[in-house]
Amino acid sequence: MKNSWVAGLFAFVVAFTAVSFAADSKIDFTKLKCLFADKAPVEDKSSEWKESKVYFCCGNCLKKFEGDKKSFASKANHQLIASKQVEQKACPFSGGPLKKDSTVEFKGATVGFCCDNCKGKAEKMSDEDKLAKLFDEDSYAKAKFAKVEKK
Repeated sequence: MKNSWVAGLFAFVVAFTAVSFAADSKIDFTKLKCLFADKAPVEDKSSEWKESKVYFCCGNCLKKFEGDKKSFASKANHQLIASKQVEQKACPFSGGPLKKDSTVEFKGATVGFCCDNCKGKAEKMSDEDKLAKLFDEDSYAKAKFAKVEKK
């Protein structure tokens, strides 16, 4: 009887660990890109950013980010959005409520807007401007991005 209780406890711990690991590994690394290289990042090369993680392809890219995180905030914010670690609550331009189907896709990240005028403004931007004006710290705060809570 003692052995069956121990076996049951062991099975529970294994199952719980597997579920916890699965919840943490929902990021599709094949679709995500390193902040600095056009390569898929790896899970063990990461850095904390806004109560989440950003991922890199190698130790050199990780060191570059760790050396000056604030300079790379737009890229880090973009990756948080692309990896779906955060969710958007408002328009990055106006701070207003989001309009259904008024979104723009940018390198794996979907950004919503309050109206088609804001969406049109974003669509006309160059890739460089999109990174600078949709994912910078001010726009990120205005869009009220928040960490997705695990269920």
